Amino acid sequence: MSVPLSILDLAPIGEGETARDAFDASVRLAQRAEAWGYRRIWYAEHHNMTAIASAATSVLIAHVAAHTQTIRLGAGGVMLPNHAPLTIAEQFGTLETLHPGRIDLGLGRAPGTDQQTFRALRRDPSAADRFPQDVLELQGYLAGESTVPGVEAVPGRGTHVPIYILGSSLFGARLAAAFGLPFAFASHFAPQALVDAVAIYRHEFQPSAHLDRPHVIAGVNVIAADTREAAEEQLLAARRWRAKRLLGRGRSLSTEEVDALLASPAGAQVLEMMRYTAVGTSGEVMEDLKRFSDHADADELIVVSSAPDKAAALRSLELIAEASGIAS
Repeated sequence: MSVPLSILDLAPIGEGETARDAFDASVRLAQRAEAWGYRRIWYAEHHNMTAIASAATSVLIAHVAAHTQTIRLGAGGVMLPNHAPLTIAEQFGTLETLHPGRIDLGLGRAPGTDQQTFRALRRDPSAADRFPQDVLELQGYLAGESTVPGVEAVPGRGTHVPIYILGSSLFGARLAAAFGLPFAFASHFAPQALVDAVAIYRHEFQPSAHLDRPHVIAGVNVIAADTREAAEEQLLAARRWRAKRLLGRGRSLSTEEVDALLASPAGAQVLEMMRYTAVGTSGEVMEDLKRFSDHADADELIVVSSAPDKAAALRSLELIAEASGIAS
């Protein structure tokens, strides 16, 4: 593989599992990924989602970092309007101080949840509008050049934790370009604007003290298995799981009912979310990833395992590491 490979771990809670099971699995995944040669693992801030355990992103990063040695770990991302920039600077400054050279900070401006939970987070409805200013304030704290007189991040000051702008639209692309920061596009669930966003980012990029040339990370779903048939079965299970979670409204649905949802117009939207999915044997997946990398004009891919269970997900990522050559 000509571009580096990284992993987005959503810390999924499977049926019959607990959040602790998800955390233990995240540690095992990170330890394996470290040995296999993946560049980094990121965890995303999601709230009030019964199938995802990564809500307290910085706490999960600290736990995984304590059980690994070298792999980079970070947020993919922290939804900055949910937090005060000073708080995030302190959290990630603490992480960088404890695990120097291993911490990334990806920033997004979405709520990472639904409207009811949005209110429970005490989020200011206008916070997203302040996102560019909040990014600059956060940068100042981490650089030891606070823009708020008399306020410093301790820990955090002078740690220079690298910041990435996350996005699924043109807004994030333009902001990352203007600030001279790396840009990560969420094409693993929001594929529509990928090509335009990357083109705008590369065209408008302004070199900065942080980055002298554009750096694009593109998200892509992966399911690699020992046979094509096994991979296709896992893909169908992943589609059903996503349709049940997004469209089932908490109901207990039969397989026939879930398939009917997938065949509906709403189901078509669920399938569209997974437009960029590499499926098959390791060789077939690598061919898909190469085509996707070229299509996305990416400098790095961050893969999201869509396998329906943790053992299959580990096997999928192992096969990809072996086929890509990063495990050698």
